[in-house]
Order: sequence, then C-alpha cells, then structure tokens
Amino acid sequence: MAHRPKRTFRQRQAQSSDSDDAEDPSAESGAPGEPSAPGPQEEGPPSGGARAEVAELPRRARGPRGRGRVWASSRRAPGVAPRADSSGGQEPRTADLSTDEEDGAHHSSGSNDDHSSSSDSFSSLEEKESSSIVRIPDAAFIQAARRKRELARAQDDYISLDVKHNSTTPDTKRNSDEDPESEPDDYEKRIPFTPKPQTLRQRMTEETTSRNEETSEDSQEDENQDIWEQQQMRKAVKITEGRDIDLSHSSKSQTVKKFDASISFPPVNLEVIKKQLNNRLTLLQDTHRSHQREYEKYIQDVKSSKSTIENLENSSSQAANYKFYKSMKIYVENIIDCLNEKMINIQEIESSMHALLLKQAMTLMKRRQDELKHESAYLQQLSRKAETSTNGSLAIDEKSQCILEDIESRRIQRRQARALSGNHNHQEGTSSDDELSSAEMTNFQKSQGDILQGHKKVFEDVHDDFCNIQNILLKFQQWREKFPDSYYDAFIGLCIPKLLNPLIRVQLLDWNPLKLDSIGLKQMPWFTCIEEFMDNSVEDAKRDTSFDKKILSSVINKTVIPRLTDFVECIWDPLSTSQTTSLINHCRVILEEHSTYENEVNKSQQDLLKSIASRMKKAIEDDVFIPLFPKSAVENETSPHSKFQERQFWSALKLFRNILLWNGVLSDNTLQELGLGKLLNRYLIIALLNAIPGPDVVKKCNQIVVCLPEKWFENCATRTSIPQLENFIQLLLQSAHKLSGDEFRNEVKEIILILVKIKALHQAESLTEEYHLDHLKSLIKEV
Repeated sequence: MAHRPKRTFRQRQAQSSDSDDAEDPSAESGAPGEPSAPGPQEEGPPSGGARAEVAELPRRARGPRGRGRVWASSRRAPGVAPRADSSGGQEPRTADLSTDEEDGAHHSSGSNDDHSSSSDSFSSLEEKESSSIVRIPDAAFIQAARRKRELARAQDDYISLDVKHNSTTPDTKRNSDEDPESEPDDYEKRIPFTPKPQTLRQRMTEETTSRNEETSEDSQEDENQDIWEQQQMRKAVKITEGRDIDLSHSSKSQTVKKFDASISFPPVNLEVIKKQLNNRLTLLQDTHRSHQREYEKYIQDVKSSKSTIENLENSSSQAANYKFYKSMKIYVENIIDCLNEKMINIQEIESSMHALLLKQAMTLMKRRQDELKHESAYLQQLSRKAETSTNGSLAIDEKSQCILEDIESRRIQRRQARALSGNHNHQEGTSSDDELSSAEMTNFQKSQGDILQGHKKVFEDVHDDFCNIQNILLKFQQWREKFPDSYYDAFIGLCIPKLLNPLIRVQLLDWNPLKLDSIGLKQMPWFTCIEEFMDNSVEDAKRDTSFDKKILSSVINKTVIPRLTDFVECIWDPLSTSQTTSLINHCRVILEEHSTYENEVNKSQQDLLKSIASRMKKAIEDDVFIPLFPKSAVENETSPHSKFQERQFWSALKLFRNILLWNGVLSDNTLQELGLGKLLNRYLIIALLNAIPGPDVVKKCNQIVVCLPEKWFENCATRTSIPQLENFIQLLLQSAHKLSGDEFRNEVKEIILILVKIKALHQAESLTEEYHLDHLKSLIKEV
C-alpha cells in the first residue's frame, strides 16, 4: 500500500481564509445591487485584486482540484485566459493571487490608477493575514462575481484607437507585448547608467513574489495529496462504465476507454484454430522449400561458374579462340569503317562515269532524230517543187545544208569501210550511225581517262587486307574452317555480299556491258574469288541450306543487276545491234546461269526485264518512221525519196530483229506484243503494201520471217500460224496473186515456203493447188 502523505489542514484553511479576506471588499463592491461609480477603472481591465477575487471564487466552489492549472496560465497576458475559457465552453478551474499580482506588477509601470489599486490589494492582503475566520460565499455571490468577470472580459475585447493616450496602463503594456513591431528602435531607447531607486510598488511586488513562491510549494504538496487520493479511490471502485478521469490538472484531459461487457464474441472452435494453424504451417513449409530450391540453384551456379573459370584458366585453346574472335571483331569493324569512309568517293566516281556515258548517248540520239527531221523536211520540199514544176534552185537554210552534208559524208565513210572489209550484202539504213567526230571522241576519252585515274586512287591508301576481295574472303574462310558452328550461326553468308558491294562497284566502274569487247562477268577477278570461296565451303548435310551457296547470286542481284538496269534505261540504244547483242550476252549469264533458287521472287531481275521492255517500246515510238511517198516518186530507185524510204524500212526491220534477239530472256508474250503487234503490223506491213510488187517485196518478207523464233511454231497442231501473223499472211497471199505471171514463178515458190515456215499450211496448200506447184506438196506434207 502506498505511503500516504501528511495532510496540512491548518495551512490550507489559512490560505483559504487569506484568499477570502482578499475577496470580500471587491466582491461587495462588485455586487449587482451596488453599482460602482463610473471611472476609468470600469472601462479598463480589472486590477490585480479584482482578478484574484473573480478567479478564486470558482476555485473554492469546485474544490481542491482547481490548483493543478496554476502555472499553466500564470504567464498569460491579461484577457487571454478568460477568452480561451469562454470560447471552449469551460471556465478556468483556478487562478492564483500571486499570478494576478505578478501580472498587475508587470502591466503597471507608473499609472496612478494602478498604484491605488495595488495599494488597496496590499491592504486587503494584510487584513486577510490577521483574519482566521473562513467565510464560504453563497451561490448568488458566485454568480454575481462570474457575471462581473464576463463583463470585464467583454469590455477588454478591443484595442483602443486613442493614440493620444500615452499613460502606461496595463492595456498599453499588453498591446506593446503583443505587437513587437510597435517597440521603439534601438537608438530611441534610453540607456540606464545608474540603478533606479525602487518605488513603493516595486518593493511591494518583490514581497508578493516571495510569498507566491511559498504558495506554489504548498500547491505542489496539495497536488500530490490529490493524486494519492485518486489512486486510493481507483483501487476501491470498479470501473464498469466508461467515464473520463482527470488524472492531472494539465491542459490535456485523458480519456479512459471502457470495456463493454455486452459485446458477444463468436464461440471458440478448436478445429477451426487447428485448421488455420495447419494452413499457416503448410504455407510456411512451401515457402521454405522454394527458398531451399533457389538456394540449391544458386549453389550449383556458383560451382559451375567456378569450374568454368578454372577451365578457362587451365585451357590455352580457349585463350587462342578468344584472341581469334577478338581479332576478327576488330578486323570487321576496321573494314566497315574504311568502306563507309570510301563510299562517298565511290558514289561520286560512279555518278561522273554515268553522266559521261549518258551525255554521249543523248548526243547520238538527238543527232539521229534531228537528222531524220531535216532530211524528211528536205524531201517534202522536193515533192512540193516537183508538183508545182517550178524551175530554180531549192531554198535550204544553212543549218539544214550542213546537217545533210554531214550525213552524206558519214555514209560515204561507212561505204568505204565496208568495201575494204568485203561486206557487199549490207543494206542502207542498217548502220547504227554512232560515229563521233575526232574532237568529240578526244574529249570523251580524256574525260573517261580522268575518271578512271581517280577511281584508282580510291584505295591507294588502304592496305590490301581491307580492299582486296581475295584477302577479305580468306579471312572469313579461316573462320569457317576453324569454327564452322559460330561462322554459320553468325550468318556470315548474308553479310559477305553487303561487305563486298563497294569493292565490286569499284571494279565495275570501267565496265561497259554495251560494248562487244567488254569483259564478261566470269572473267572478272571478284567473280572468280567468290566462286573459289563457294567451292571451298564445308560440305555437310546440315549445311545444305547454307547461305554461302547464294553469295554469288546475291552479289549479282544486289550489285551487278542495278548497274545493268541503269545502262538499259539511260544509255542503251535498241537500234544498235552491237549494243543489243552485248547486253543480251551479259543478261543471259546473269538470268540463266546464276538465277536464284526456285520459288524465290527476285525484284531486281524483274525490274531489269521491265526496263528492257520499256526501253524497246520507247524506241518503237520515237525512232521508227517510214514515210509513204507517191509511186511516181519512188519508182526510180535512185531518187532521194526511194532511198530515204528504203533506209527507214531497213532501220525499222533492224529494230524488229534486235527486239526478237531477246528471245529466251523476255517472255514470248512481251516479244510478240512489241515485235509483231507494235512494229510489224503497224509499220512494216503498211510499207510493204504500198511498195511496188516484185522480188524486192518477197526479199523483205523473207527477212522478216528469218527474224521470227522457231519455237513459236513448234506446237502448231492446228496447221495455222500464231494470231499476230494473220496480217502478214494476208500480205503474202496478195503478193503471190500479184506475182502470178511466169516471170515471177520463183517468187511465188518463195512465198509458199515462207508460209510453210510460219506454219500457215492451209494457205500454202491453196497456193500450191492454184498455181499447180505439185512438187511443193510433198514438202508441205512433211511438215
């Protein structure tokens, strides 16, 4: 049991009597029935004694519990504590005389009113000390004191606007404390050099302060007494209902939660508890097993890593392998950097060479078209002059005269060259007419030489290991032989064509596929190097689909065919038999011998074939021109009109032959549409119909049939020719009827043989029966 502190009843009664004696004068003066005289005391805040009276009465009425908040409110400015109490709905439980006197002492520094009030309070305190009777106020007195306190608080709830009032009242002191900005500056304050003599009020304040310190010690003992009493009450009384117990007189009230016995809990089932525990145990065991598995895996990984490290440290071959792979990596990076740097120069040289060849081709084409235009205009002027039968010279401008003279001079040179070579079967108009003047040829060769000289300097500062295709392929061949698995897994066969592309383009800079004397693809150095690299590839059943076997075809499709397409679109002249023959030879090598695998669509090859067909179609539309002159103008074979018409016919027939040379490269439908549909039926047959019947017409028809591919007539089971030759067959029949005389009997036989060649057997039999050529029936039956 806790030790009970000693109680001091006498001391508490004395203090209570002192407080009561101090309260009587102010209480009586503040009673509701006795109004006080008006004055400054009513308007301002209550004095220290009055505040002590107002605060002491409720403290006594509520008992000794009110002493706990003495120090909590002693340092507050006057007027603040009452406002906080009124706003919270609770009144302060206690107030101490010492606090009020201390506040009064601090808030009054020289006012007469405060001095008088302090004197009254001091006299009342002396009377209290002499009195030993304890007087307990009644309820009416307490209510009157409370109303007076509230009235004083309400009157003090403002800040005076009277700025002229300079008296140091408690209000002024309080306002100066609350507003630090209103304090005077440092240079405005007076500096005391000697201690001021204490006034009567200051001496009274010091005496009151010492007395308050003694009172605070007594209050602490009373608080300990109250705490002991509360502990004893708590032990004796059961707490069955929740209620608030104030264990101290601090600013915070502690609430004690009560236990509600009416709340019912679910019944405890041991099976449920056991089940939950088992589930929890199972979950923990599963988690432990998973952690154990992870731990074992990590241990195994650590062991494996350690063994790998040991093997690598003890194995010299692994170090060599690493060194080889590292060297290959550095080599590939260096060669890629080198080629990227040289690529700009390669493209510039390619563009220069292409522009030079294009300029030459456009010059020749424009010259041919201009010469054709001027010669045709000259012949038209001759025709008009012949019709009008005017005498005099034909007016020709100087430019046209120069062009005609230039044309005739080149023809004379070609005739002389053919006579020296012994070629007497040449037809006028079949020449390409692509001769250049000596000055133009010199300029072209000089420009071409400068470009080729520049292309040799592209790799002059590069080591052979990075610009020689054979050395580059040798590096990759070593990789393939030493480590075939990593080589094939890296898909090197797909990378080599891209890597060799710039080097092959450099070698193709001086390659012109339109010249008959141009080097073939198979004779090029890069071609042979790639073939050797492919032949030395590892033969393995697992490597049947390796990309090494497609390196050559991939290089051709990605490097050679695009360059060939540029020649076809911009430089190739379909009227030139030499250019066409050379181009066909290169295309056959590319498209037939090195075609891609089956079921693989090659876009570059399709683009090349489309470009070829498109260029020939453009040549038919732009370069074919066969004029139709009156028979009177062409009867004389030596006339300019007849010669011009003959040259234009044989030029169109030459283009017809060049188109059909693409048999086996282009599709049959494309060739039949271009050669038969657009050229033969539109130009050649019309010219033959307007020609004078005779052996010359049969000769021309025979030349047309010679150009036709034989495979077009191999499967003619119906004894009829292809539909596109129907107009040509009708032309042959008309020519046979016109040449039915005995003097042209051989020409009729020739026409029948032509019909047999093109499998027009029904028409051939009809002509044989009509002209009684029985010896030709056996020939027809054999077919």
